[in-house]
Amino acid sequence: MDTVRFENARLVVMAETARQGGIGTLGEKTLHAVVKRYLEPDPVRHEMRIGSFIVDIFTGERVYEIQTRQFRSLKPKLEALLPQYPVTIVYPAQARKWLMWIDPESGEVSSPRLSPRRGQPCDIFRELYQIKPFLTHPNLSVRILQIDLEETRLLNGWSRDRKKGSWRHDRLPKSLENEIAIDTAADYGLLMPEGLPPIFTSADFARCARVSQRLAQTSINVLQSMGCLSACGKQGRLRLYSRSVQAQVCKNQT
Repeated sequence: MDTVRFENARLVVMAETARQGGIGTLGEKTLHAVVKRYLEPDPVRHEMRIGSFIVDIFTGERVYEIQTRQFRSLKPKLEALLPQYPVTIVYPAQARKWLMWIDPESGEVSSPRLSPRRGQPCDIFRELYQIKPFLTHPNLSVRILQIDLEETRLLNGWSRDRKKGSWRHDRLPKSLENEIAIDTAADYGLLMPEGLPPIFTSADFARCARVSQRLAQTSINVLQSMGCLSACGKQGRLRLYSRSVQAQVCKNQT
């Protein structure tokens, strides 16, 4: 993690925004542009063509794809590029978020308000599940950038206060808070929440990670596929799990 380089990238992109009134030739948003500049300061290596694909960054040796959601859309690129090059999927994730509302009629912008929910590294599991068959490929790695953000939304929703169903206008990075590199199958264990007991259920996982039960189950599914967790019996209707280093002990107890 290099917070100085991130801040430099942020300032460069914000200056380009003010000067050009828009970011990039592909209509990308500010968050994407800042992360791309952070990963590779030389714009000559941005938006490079490899075969029939345009990739976010190509260093000549490695491909970087920046993706905040809909990892399933990466499947054709991964199928084509992983046999040829190391590919790193970069996931810009919310750490803290300040929300601002824009009135599309008057242009008035509200004061920033801090969201009570803090983003968690395991939020990425809902996306990783979509590309699970690729996760064990030796040429695939993942980087999670936890970023403090200001999110602007338009007051154009269908509810009385015009917030429900509103459109997100942009996300403006404030600072880089953490960076997690996942280079091997064992590294996916870094995404497990703190406070898990040696043997736990999906409900325990959801509580410790502060996520929904559904996301907890998806997370456990991916972690099992990567060999980070093992099932070891049941507690009522819920399955019990342990970390891989405890799998044999847990198995002997059941």
